[in-house]
Amino acid sequence: MQKFHILFLFVGLQAIAQAQFQNKYDQPLNFACGNRDSISMITSRHSNDAEDREWGFSCKRTFDSQSECFWTNYVNYFDERFTFNCPQNYVLSGMSSFHDNGAEDRRWKFYCCRVNNYCNSNCQWTTYVNNFDEYFTWNVPGLNYLVGAQSYHDNGAEDRRWKYLYCTRNKC
Repeated sequence: MQKFHILFLFVGLQAIAQAQFQNKYDQPLNFACGNRDSISMITSRHSNDAEDREWGFSCKRTFDSQSECFWTNYVNYFDERFTFNCPQNYVLSGMSSFHDNGAEDRRWKFYCCRVNNYCNSNCQWTTYVNNFDEYFTWNVPGLNYLVGAQSYHDNGAEDRRWKYLYCTRNKC
């Protein structure tokens, strides 16, 4: 059993090493994968002092050719629950947010990409991938692609919990 815990710790540390945090506490986050990639892993740690999170991402090759992409408008106001899905047959390739010290929360927008000959199918939501104030790493399951996010904020914890929507992709 001890070997399993050591292996799990090693794999977790390896994921941290591969995903450099893209923002500092209380600072804006602006991250986008390359134009042929989508987000494959999300990691985040919370600070009770800053009441904010740092975010890290990894990307994977998703498209055979250059993709058509766009940034959304902000999908939430501070302290507001949101559910966001990229439009049909798009995948999530970036995330951007800014933090407000009064609300101790972030407003979010997303970067969605597609190529015309791929369609999403068999989509499903995760359960919550984190508890409040908790470090987390979530990997998009193999042969699947991230397409959406859902989150709610708690004013007591001054943090958010997250769920993610992922799909398989097929030629259409």
